[in-house]
Amino acid sequence: MTATWPLGLYTALVVALACAMLAASYVLGQRHRELGTDKPYESGAAPTGGARLRFSVGFYVVAVAFVVFDLEVVFLFAWAVAASQLAWAGYVEAMIFVGTLVCALLYLWRRHALDWGPSAQHTASETI
Repeated sequence: MTATWPLGLYTALVVALACAMLAASYVLGQRHRELGTDKPYESGAAPTGGARLRFSVGFYVVAVAFVVFDLEVVFLFAWAVAASQLAWAGYVEAMIFVGTLVCALLYLWRRHALDWGPSAQHTASETI
């Protein structure tokens, strides 16, 4: 029990500091009661639309493709760190991996999944 007193003291100090900061903010903070400042949307400006916007499927396709390719870069970085230990076998495996990524990118490009904007000359059914 004697070894845990620093943790308890630290917890008490953190709670006391948080309470002190909240109290100081309440006492010293500014009070605004203008017409639009109590609205939580768009910083007091009049809302221009609903908060529930519908995005097209193309947005999600691009987002998922970005996440997939971004994660693959992490794997390539791990390979680059250990490249000297992996020798030629690791290099060949990394090139197969990059080739798979290039094939996936070409597939997305050919299916027009990366086209974004009104100039795209394809229908929504082609992107899925």
